Amino acid sequence: MEVSQLLTRPEAPRVALVVNAGSRRGRDALTQARELLADAGVPVQAHAVGSGLDLEPTLDAVVATRPDLLVVGGGDGTVGAAAGRVAGSSTVLGVLPLGTANDFARTLGIPSHLPAAVTELLHGRVVDVDLGAANDRTFLNVASLGLSVGVTERLTPRLKRRLGPLAYPAATLRAYRHHQPFAAVLEFPDGDHTALALEDLMQVAVGNGRHYGGGNSISPTAGLDDDLLDVYAITRGRLRDHVSIARFLKDGTFIEHERVLHLTTRRVRVVTDPARPVNLDGEIASATPVEFSVRRNALHVAVPARSEAARLDGPDWQALATS
Repeated sequence: MEVSQLLTRPEAPRVALVVNAGSRRGRDALTQARELLADAGVPVQAHAVGSGLDLEPTLDAVVATRPDLLVVGGGDGTVGAAAGRVAGSSTVLGVLPLGTANDFARTLGIPSHLPAAVTELLHGRVVDVDLGAANDRTFLNVASLGLSVGVTERLTPRLKRRLGPLAYPAATLRAYRHHQPFAAVLEFPDGDHTALALEDLMQVAVGNGRHYGGGNSISPTAGLDDDLLDVYAITRGRLRDHVSIARFLKDGTFIEHERVLHLTTRRVRVVTDPARPVNLDGEIASATPVEFSVRRNALHVAVPARSEAARLDGPDWQALATS
């Protein structure tokens, strides 16, 4: 289904625009995006979010109106909060990447330039993508514990404004210096793998999408539409081991390193003693023990016409096309 079909139905489409004005490029984006949509003949109800405290109540109020298209401008945290609220509904999510990493938009092939992103949205198509779940919380890209939590704690808004995407490697170096290895047990409720007791860990990550951390890849084959979670665990090694791993984070081939365990599954439970915080798409939002699962085709999202990230093949696609 093309987005234009959604916007030209006989019934006037309900289009909402929510922009995180506190994100890296959000200050002027609301006005610009609203004008670009209006110039294209798309009436829109626009909402600005000034702080993290305003985000959830604003999204709750907007989603309660059951928009046909919800366009969200911000980083992965903002987009993820919206995705969790419209998952399982007929609302289509549109993404304007205004954050620092924009990994979800990168996976979908959405350009970072705002006018180009709006153009691709209006001339794009609708697909279904999976969502990850960590207990009762959802995530788009990657959930993790260990080193990544230290990175998140050091990835301050000031550092993001100052360095942009380079804030991620800078925060990683700072976190690496203070990281303490840990132990974890990985259990597989579906019985597709035997339980694993792992020691001396640097990080455990569970990926739903393809990209995370400003363009790193969870694995060469990971995707948003494969009904699988990619799980990897990195054990502590010598400095040169971790330098070697870091060299191949962008294309995901680091999973072939001897210090990295990689597997795919639909459900995995991670247990640690003591409990450890869990990072969901750049937000520390859960803690172990935690069960990760995948929600197949949970979200309708607008992508560029050329995007190969996913297809419209979920159980509700016919209802979406005719509603």
